[in-house]
Amino acid sequence: MNAIDIIRNRYSTVLFSSEPIEKDKLNLLFEAARWAPSAYNEQPWRFIIGIKEKDDVYKKLLDCLVDSNQYWAKHAPILVLVASKKVFSHNSNLNRTSFYDTGLAVGNLLTQATSLDLFVHQMGGFNNDKARKEFNIPENFEPIVIMAIGYKGIPDDFPNDLQLREKKARTRKNIDEINKFI
Repeated sequence: MNAIDIIRNRYSTVLFSSEPIEKDKLNLLFEAARWAPSAYNEQPWRFIIGIKEKDDVYKKLLDCLVDSNQYWAKHAPILVLVASKKVFSHNSNLNRTSFYDTGLAVGNLLTQATSLDLFVHQMGGFNNDKARKEFNIPENFEPIVIMAIGYKGIPDDFPNDLQLREKKARTRKNIDEINKFI
């Protein structure tokens, strides 16, 4: 499968299996993220990784999510908080591309995950202040999203509302709509 097929096949499931992810596969996700480009090679991305039933990090991350995300994300075996360092290390100036660079790292992670038959669902619905406090995140870092990562679950094992949500058609704007200035 080529890269565009992997990218097209990526989607954000809400039907996660609780099956653990093999350590070597998990390592590949973060190795892919590690190799993303960034301004001044700053690599501003940071990941706080919680593994279900292994540590209290998972529970803390789950508790930071809004209720509607906790409802389905609790089945995923991995939760990850993504944060970005907002200033450069070499001069402490604002790094205005830090979120962009962090997005590139997450994009690499998503592509690697899809190639391994893993699914990632990113959630902006979380309590930023609670996450900052729980994980002692310094002011020069910004929590961006929490991701659920895992294998896809069996649809019949989930409530009807989640099954219906899963079946919703994916759409994208026509390429002519995105290849122009407003």
